[in-house]
Amino acid sequence: MTEPRPHARRFAGIDIGTLTCRLLIADLTPGQPPQEVRSDRRILRLGEGVDRTKRLSPAAMDRVIHCLQKWQNVVNSHHVEASSVVATSAVRDAANRDEFLVRVKREAGFDVDVISGEEEARRTLLGIRSGLPAEVTEILALDIGGGSTEFILDLQGQKPIIHSLDIGVVRLCERLLHHDPPIDDEVRQAREWVARETKAAVAGMGTYHQATFVGTAGTITSLAAMAQKLPTYESARIHNYRLKLETIRELEQTLLSRTKVERVGLPGLEKNREEVIAAGAIIIRTVMETLGQEQCLVSDLGLREGVLINLAARITIQ
Repeated sequence: MTEPRPHARRFAGIDIGTLTCRLLIADLTPGQPPQEVRSDRRILRLGEGVDRTKRLSPAAMDRVIHCLQKWQNVVNSHHVEASSVVATSAVRDAANRDEFLVRVKREAGFDVDVISGEEEARRTLLGIRSGLPAEVTEILALDIGGGSTEFILDLQGQKPIIHSLDIGVVRLCERLLHHDPPIDDEVRQAREWVARETKAAVAGMGTYHQATFVGTAGTITSLAAMAQKLPTYESARIHNYRLKLETIRELEQTLLSRTKVERVGLPGLEKNREEVIAAGAIIIRTVMETLGQEQCLVSDLGLREGVLINLAARITIQ
């Protein structure tokens, strides 16, 4: 494998999410965005059923651990200086999370840091900030996950304001969207829930209207890919794409008019996201309408990049 670039330090980060697990190995140079060396992501649904049972299922744990075993070999072959593995909403909420953490250590060799919603948002902000256009200085960021959604207001000269909601695409599907496709009453209830929580999230944020609205994570990047009908995922065309509310409404209607099976193969839609993408579209549309936002600046950088930036800073301080 290649050695790190001159003056760069190579790190590995893994994000164990409620819906998706992500790997990033990148070279970090001060003042520059992480330079990807190797990445991977798998939709593994670790959080399947957690909203109802408060437990990680054996099958879901097995899926994730099998993936982590493969990724351990990848990390070991890339001459990384250090690695960091974080887990988010599903593991936070699970009564049997210690069982999962012990298994990951024993069977895949990783120590996992279970981070709070606020810490998740802080690291996501580090990732987003590393790749914004130069003219974008003040942001209201939205990170839609499988089990939670984070709002992050970051204004110049002020400490970021963070609000984490227990709403995500998996949780919304399991709690409210029981038909395929969802019926009108389910969609109405979902919108009301998201709108109510969004209003509560921004109630104490004051001047968020002056900030650029930025979205990150799989729902928003998938909708950006669908808006452009990309046959394959192209980060360069998704990152810093401006996704209009009008387009999101059209895509939501397309998704809500189809069953999961009928969504398979829609241009730009990531495989295995067919079941949750309609929930994601409901969330982003409702949030934008509630906040009066007409477009969303899409960031393909987020938590996994922030995990690496945070790791590099921590090691430098030590």
